Amino acid sequence: MREPRFVHTILFYEGDEGIWGIMRIGIDIGGTFTDIVAFDPRTGQLDSLKISSTPTQLEEGVIAGLREILARLQVSAAQVTQLVHGTTVATNAIVEGRWAKTALITTEGFRDILEIGRQNRPELYNFFTERPKPIVGRELRFEVPERLDYQGRVIKPLDEERVKHIALELAGVESVAVVFLFSYLNPAHEKRVKELLRAHLEIPVLLSCEVLPEFREYERTSTTVMSAALVPIVSRYLHKLDEATQRLGIRREWRIMQSNAGIVSSTLAQVNPITLVLSGPAGGVEGARFIGELAGFKNLITMDMGGTSCDISLILDGKPLIRTEGEIAKRPLRLPMLDIHTIGAGGGSIAWLDSGGALRVGPRSAGAEPGPACYGRGGTEPTVTDAQLVLGRLDPDSPLGDIPQLHVHRAQAAIEEKIARPLKMSLEEAAWGILEVADANMERAIRVITVERGHDPRDFALLAFGGAGPLHAGCLAKRLGIQAVIVPASAGVLSALGLLTADLVHHFVQTVLKQAEELDLAHVNAIYDGFRAEGRSRLREDGLDDEQI
Repeated sequence: MREPRFVHTILFYEGDEGIWGIMRIGIDIGGTFTDIVAFDPRTGQLDSLKISSTPTQLEEGVIAGLREILARLQVSAAQVTQLVHGTTVATNAIVEGRWAKTALITTEGFRDILEIGRQNRPELYNFFTERPKPIVGRELRFEVPERLDYQGRVIKPLDEERVKHIALELAGVESVAVVFLFSYLNPAHEKRVKELLRAHLEIPVLLSCEVLPEFREYERTSTTVMSAALVPIVSRYLHKLDEATQRLGIRREWRIMQSNAGIVSSTLAQVNPITLVLSGPAGGVEGARFIGELAGFKNLITMDMGGTSCDISLILDGKPLIRTEGEIAKRPLRLPMLDIHTIGAGGGSIAWLDSGGALRVGPRSAGAEPGPACYGRGGTEPTVTDAQLVLGRLDPDSPLGDIPQLHVHRAQAAIEEKIARPLKMSLEEAAWGILEVADANMERAIRVITVERGHDPRDFALLAFGGAGPLHAGCLAKRLGIQAVIVPASAGVLSALGLLTADLVHHFVQTVLKQAEELDLAHVNAIYDGFRAEGRSRLREDGLDDEQI
């Protein structure tokens, strides 16, 4: 196997060496490659490494990359003072349906809220569309007699005996979500249920008043249930990482990128893991913001094209756009997160012919295993990377990461057999067609997040990164009339770099339902004071002192 190649560059860094220490390392997992960036604040030197991801055991790729970069830089474990990670564990668990066995305890009469959902349909004119099956089956959804009114006043006390009886029925359950009506106004019943369950069970219990103290019962229930279902999965993964880094001699707790482009300690990440669903893409947006600021561009379209997907987002006046609701795998989600539009267009996206003989690209990807045909790992399907290689846009002797060499003949054979011959095209025409379709898909994605939201793409610079992004940036800029394209020197590992430029961030929210004339400003200010106190408490848990907050 060929040794991984490094990319060297210099950052001008103005910071307190005493705060950040000697060596800071960011590691981001992608669908094809895992990226590692090491930054030394003393010299401003940035070193990076790409290795193939290990989809079946993600932590193995992370630790292998960490071990490799320490050896290459001849840095001891004791010199590492910060570890930051962008992870796809939470996203993969929801998308692939590999969550923990979870139970839901809710107000009597609201057992089926996950299935009833809302009236709106994902496809307006399709009467046969199907919603995804609930994460919690009906047999594990339990009702408890209790009720609060719309002002949070108790109109039916909590039936504690019923809660104790439910606890006896939760054998084999790995996690519990508790969602009561109007608990965002009065959390007493939910907190009491947690106390009762903890007396009988040693499993995570997540309360909606802590995960999402907002109105909208369906979204609050869906978000709390997803977070509860992720706790065992994410905790196991992060514990493995912590144990492995301890064995390497690194005595630092991991910090994890959240969906809001802020990092958080590994311990707090496990408390509410639904905040990690955009962990990987968020690092890229933060890195793009940082590079755009250095280059003097405050309005950016960021395009992160990796091996599996392409993530598009906007940065306006130097700040990434944040939204408070969205969905993952067609499941509603409410939490502060970057406004990222993702499509299945990456270097590993597979080109294929539909039933009408039309050329399509993606969303299925060859991923890291077996990867594009040119990787020589057993892949036989033609991909975007194969098309780039056939057209001479990639150097077969200088592949990314730990791929020894790109095999031109394998790429040619895959495109010839699956695309060129069936469409009666030359090999070059077929490869060009694959790239044209991929570019059209990404152009539509950029229009979704710009034109459809009232922004003119010509008013922005296009910042392209990821292993494949810069290869497509020029064509996309021409299609959209964009005048400036930025390709950072660290484009291939920008998501990992973004992990090191991110702040520690915590978002807080609380619904206050009042008529305007009834609004008590003292009450609102008290809520803000509570946010500030809780924020400082969490940042101290993250390891900061008051001067750094």
